[in-house]
Amino acid sequence: MSSKKQAIFISSLIILWYSSNIGVLLLNKFLLSNYGFRFPIFLTMCHMAACAVLSYLSIVFLKIVPLQTIKSRSQFLKIATLSVVFCGSVVGGNISLRYLAVSFNQAVGATTPFFTALFAYLATLKREAWVTYAALVPVVAGVVIASGGEPSFHFFGFVMCISATAARAFKSVLQGILLSSEGEKLNSMNLLLYMSPIAVLVLLPAALIMEPNVVDATLSLGREHKFMWLLLLINSVMAYSANLSNFLVTKHTSALTLQVLGNAKGAVAVVISILLFKNPVTAIGIGGYMITVMGVVAYGEAKRRLR
Repeated sequence: MSSKKQAIFISSLIILWYSSNIGVLLLNKFLLSNYGFRFPIFLTMCHMAACAVLSYLSIVFLKIVPLQTIKSRSQFLKIATLSVVFCGSVVGGNISLRYLAVSFNQAVGATTPFFTALFAYLATLKREAWVTYAALVPVVAGVVIASGGEPSFHFFGFVMCISATAARAFKSVLQGILLSSEGEKLNSMNLLLYMSPIAVLVLLPAALIMEPNVVDATLSLGREHKFMWLLLLINSVMAYSANLSNFLVTKHTSALTLQVLGNAKGAVAVVISILLFKNPVTAIGIGGYMITVMGVVAYGEAKRRLR
């Protein structure tokens, strides 16, 4: 009975993780492209504000994980650096959704392992086995093929999506380097607790300067569309839920399981987005995306076997 309850619990976590990740992605696309809310920096700031508040409630009051404190100014500066890089990745991803279909956005995002391997080598000069690098060839080739077959290809959106993917990979490598000592390590929930307020402080002036009419436009949209504020709230809570469920799935399964589920999640997001937004796709684009996913799977398997 206990194992059955555990299986139900883990299945529920996976469903929450899938629905939160795919939900926030689709809502971002809807708000930024279809709803007339063209403020990706402000939207990211809303996500970070929700993460800051809900992280505090989850850790301090609900005690999902023990509270870890910042022990030095050096550690704080490292966390601040990670926060700025993280902001860049999320903002870039949200900007790209204004111009690209979710399906193509996910195809480009699947190249994260390529950038992770590249930055890990540049930062540490540590080489992987040749078979690991060979698995990255179809990862990149698939996106090149998908780009050629993308009917709604937008160069600026593509550049922002690639930049966001690279920043996300750089953040993971940087995190491993900066918080590598035992005394400075933070679990992902505590790291989010400290990164989120810093992100809000960075994004608020950026939104006011780069999106100068954001306040008036948001208030106007709120008066015009009665569900505007509810959508923003749900979207922001989903952003935190995606982080929380990611941590819980990793904790109760394994990093490998998370990677496998993540590959499947991208494919599910692509199918749902095509059904919802009716964006045109070609056989070449689908083929390119499938090649990329197979490359990501091969890369993960190569790393697992060598480990």
